[in-house]
Amino acid sequence: MQALMSFESAPPYTAPLRFFLTAPLFAVLAGLIVAFEGADIFASRWMPAALAVTHLLTLGFMLQMMLGALIQILPVVAGANLPRPLLVAKIVNIGLTLGTLLLAGGFYFGLPTLLIGAALLLALTVIFFLVAALRALVGVPSTSPTIRGLKLALSALAVVVSLGLIMALALAQGWTLPLSALTDLHAGWGLGGWAGILLASIAYVVVPMFQLTPGYPARPSWWYPVAMLSFLLFWSGAVLIDAVLLVRLGQGLAALAGLAFAAMTLRLQGKRRRARADVTYRYWQLGLVSSVFALLMLLTAAIWPAATDFQGWTIIFGILLIAGGFLPFIIGMLYRIVPFLSWLHLQNLGQAKVPAPNMNKILPSLDMERQMKAYAVALVLLVVAACWPAWFSRLAGLAFALASGWLWLNLLAAVRRYGEHKADIEAKLAALLAAQLATP
Repeated sequence: MQALMSFESAPPYTAPLRFFLTAPLFAVLAGLIVAFEGADIFASRWMPAALAVTHLLTLGFMLQMMLGALIQILPVVAGANLPRPLLVAKIVNIGLTLGTLLLAGGFYFGLPTLLIGAALLLALTVIFFLVAALRALVGVPSTSPTIRGLKLALSALAVVVSLGLIMALALAQGWTLPLSALTDLHAGWGLGGWAGILLASIAYVVVPMFQLTPGYPARPSWWYPVAMLSFLLFWSGAVLIDAVLLVRLGQGLAALAGLAFAAMTLRLQGKRRRARADVTYRYWQLGLVSSVFALLMLLTAAIWPAATDFQGWTIIFGILLIAGGFLPFIIGMLYRIVPFLSWLHLQNLGQAKVPAPNMNKILPSLDMERQMKAYAVALVLLVVAACWPAWFSRLAGLAFALASGWLWLNLLAAVRRYGEHKADIEAKLAALLAAQLATP
């Protein structure tokens, strides 16, 4: 089941692209920190450098990409036109960039002042975006699973920001709070509620559209976001009353919901009509397989908590879910969305008089395939480094920085080619107009 799309409502080209070009640089920085820190960063998820890297990826990469995508998707899919999208994009992009750098610096250097400043800046930035998005969504009926999913994902984002702000202030001010339980809950709402529901909502549209699969079944599509939010609320209530068994039950239910979505997507991909496996398909396969392993680890830990005592368990889980799951999903969609947006804007510019170039001329397949292979190697090295950090940690960090930098170069080249084709089309249109005016 898919939402109907209205491409004539698309925002200006540069509105989402500024996010897409900023995000990979945070992944490069994360990889460089891993390479610089070496084995120490794999000792515990509570290491200052590990916290910095985690937030560089979840805020600097994932949140940048997802908010940039929403600026494009809200008007096209939901008919929710953001007021002054270029201004909204500029404010949110700058706020996220500065806030993420401050937060990562606060964790890395152990500076409470930076943590407080970052938390406030990030909260204000996200609130600004939420207000703009919710104003645009007012009166838009939930006529598809995608539209309802977008609304629920934005609600989850508000919870994520609230929990993050509370924990940052608690760390800086020394408040007595169950920070370990709150951190797990914060991650659950961020990855399962915000990112997971948003990913599913967008997948309902882009997987059938770009991977030529059948549409998602209607009933599971409608109920998956509601089920995930219900399980997260259950988990939150269990944390509030300090019921450990209920916390584990909530974690297990959230893991099962994620596994159900992954299984449904894998089943649809098995029925795709495209014979050749392109980069988007391969990236999604990588993301789905990694996510399944990560969610099985979460389910195992919920049933048997002692599993987390194994060397590297929690670190491997984080690598598989974030670097192995969400990032490949996002990159796979980017490699379709950026060429498509470029083609769409060039097609509109040509006014049916000058044809737009083929999407492969905007972003060649060979460039994407080579970057994907580099990313897959980096992911394997990260998992291996979690097991043998003394031998592989620096190599894994450098490999991840290289693959992320390659992604940035590919996207930058696509934007430059768009500019070249735009200038060419404008010149041809001017020549056509001059010829028409010269004709007696």
